[in-house]
Amino acid sequence: MKRNASGALSAILLAAGLSFAVAGHAAPAAHTHDAHADHSAPATLQLNAGKKWGTDEALRKSMDSIRQAVEGSLHDVHENRLPPAGYGALASKVEGEVASIVANCKLEPKADAQLHLVVADLLAGAEQMAGKVKKAKRQDGAVKVIGALEKYAAYFDDPQFRPIAH
Repeated sequence: MKRNASGALSAILLAAGLSFAVAGHAAPAAHTHDAHADHSAPATLQLNAGKKWGTDEALRKSMDSIRQAVEGSLHDVHENRLPPAGYGALASKVEGEVASIVANCKLEPKADAQLHLVVADLLAGAEQMAGKVKKAKRQDGAVKVIGALEKYAAYFDDPQFRPIAH
C-alpha cells in the first residue's frame, strides 16, 4: 500500500492505538488501553512457538463476516464481472469489519502484533477495491483480501474458519 493512499481507515486505526506496516515502515501509535502493549508490528507473520495465535469471539465473528462477503462475490471477481459499485460495497464491508475488530480487540499483545499484519493486508485490499490506489486493479484488491484471509486461517486459532477455495 502506498503511504499516501492510506486514507481514513489508517487514521482510525492509528487513533485506536494500532500500528501496522505501511510502505515497509512501521507506524507506531500511542496505545490507549491495556490490551495493546507499546510495540511495532513484526515484519512477517509468525506462529506462537509453533502454535496458532489465540483469537476472541469479536475477531472470529468479523473475520467470518469478511470471508462470507468475499466468497459471495468471488465468482464475479474471477469472471471480471463485479462492477465498481460491487467492489466499493465489498471494500466498505471489509472496512466496517476491521473497524469492529479495532473497537473490540482483546488479544494479548504478541497476538495483536501479528494481527496487525493481517489487518494491514485487509485495509490495503479494501483501498484497492474502493479505487483509492492509482493504477491498481480493484480485482487485485479482492485477491489481497483473500490472501489476508488465508494468512488469518494459517496463523490464528479459529477452528470454524476456512479459507476461501479459489
